[in-house]
Amino acid sequence: MRKYPFIVIPIILFFFLAFKTVEQDDRYFQIVKSLDIFTTLFKEVNAYYVEEVNPTELMKIGIDAMLSSLDPYTDYIPEDDIEDYRTMTTGEYGGIGAVIDKKGGINTVVMPYKNAPAVRAGLLIGDQILKINNIALSGKKAYEISNLLRSQINAQITLEIKRMNSPEVFQISLATEKIVIKNVPYAGLVKAGLGYIKLTDFTTNAGKEVSAALKELVQQGASKLILDLRGNPGGLLDEAINVSNIFIPKGAEIVSTKGKLEEWTKVYRTKSQPVDAEIPLV
Repeated sequence: MRKYPFIVIPIILFFFLAFKTVEQDDRYFQIVKSLDIFTTLFKEVNAYYVEEVNPTELMKIGIDAMLSSLDPYTDYIPEDDIEDYRTMTTGEYGGIGAVIDKKGGINTVVMPYKNAPAVRAGLLIGDQILKINNIALSGKKAYEISNLLRSQINAQITLEIKRMNSPEVFQISLATEKIVIKNVPYAGLVKAGLGYIKLTDFTTNAGKEVSAALKELVQQGASKLILDLRGNPGGLLDEAINVSNIFIPKGAEIVSTKGKLEEWTKVYRTKSQPVDAEIPLV
C-alpha cells in the first residue's frame, strides 16, 4: 500500500505536463494560423483594392489598431520615429530650436527657444516657413516637417521664410545643434510664500530640475508649493520616482510593476532623503 502514492504522483504529473504541452501547441497553432490569415489579407488588399494603398501606412494602421485593444500605453515606434522617441525619453535632439505649428494651414514659428540656432539666425515668432532645403511644405504632414528640421548635429538647413506684413520671401541658413528641452520650463513665486513649478515632462534629469527649482523657491521664501503637471504626457519611470522622492521619505514604496516575466515584476522605493517632506503640496 505504501508504494501506491509513488505510482499515482508520476501519472498525475505526466498528465499535467501532457495537458500543458497540448495547450501550448494549440496556442502556437492559433498564432501561426492568425499570422497566415493576416498575411493573406494584407496581400489581397495590396493586389486587388480599387485604389492604390501605401503598404507601410496600412501596416502601421493595423499594428496601431491591434495595440490599442490592449491598453493606452503599449505603442509601436517605427524606425522613422526613433528620433522622436529619443527626444521623448532624453529631452534632447538635433534641430534648430523652435516650435513649429500650423496657423491658417501654413507652418509657422510659434516659439523659438532662447539662444537656439533659430533665434541667432533671426527667426521670429510668426515667421512662415514655406520650404526646407528647397522642399515645399505645402501638404506635408507634421511628422514629415519634423523629420526635415531634425537631423544630426551641425547639419546645414536652408529655410524659405515669409514674414508677417512683408510681401518679400527670403532665405535663412543655419546649422542644427543639440537642443535640450527642459522638464521645468518655469518656476517662481505666485505670491509671497507660494511657490509654483511647471513640470512638462519626465525625461532625463526631471528629478534634479524639480529639486533645484524647489530649493531656489524655498530660499525665496516659499512655504507652500504648486506642482503643475497639466499636459505632462509622462516619460521615464525612474524620473517619476525621482520626482516623488523629493517629497517622500527614503525607503517608501512609490510604485510596483507586474509583467508576464518574473524580472518585470518589481517594487520601486525611494532611495534618497527627501528635499522637503513637510511642505504643503498641491
